[in-house]
Amino acid sequence: MKRLTRKEEEAMKILWKARKGFIKELIDLHPEPKPLYTTFSSIIRGLEEKGYVGHKAYGKNHEYYPLIKKDEYRRFFMKNVVADYFGSSYKNVVSFLVNEKKLSADDLKKLIQIIERGEEDG
Repeated sequence: MKRLTRKEEEAMKILWKARKGFIKELIDLHPEPKPLYTTFSSIIRGLEEKGYVGHKAYGKNHEYYPLIKKDEYRRFFMKNVVADYFGSSYKNVVSFLVNEKKLSADDLKKLIQIIERGEEDG
């Protein structure tokens, strides 16, 4: 799996939400400013070349759909972020989030409960 550009990720988010669609329909779901038809079409075709998107042809029109699930890409993306920016340490990620005030003590308590329940179930 290859890492996506910001524009490619935006397109995939739209496609994951829509589940399938023709270029014009997908552009209609795109937030402002909406991309040009040719620009968005190029992005989708690039995603198809990378193996993220497939299509069904209806004459000259193509209906596109995701080949990669959102959760699958999220796992890939997070694994790379953790490796690239946190030395492959999830503890470093949590520490960063606490220092940035993105996780509270209550959040950490809930995470510990989730971990403990997982260990009990496993």
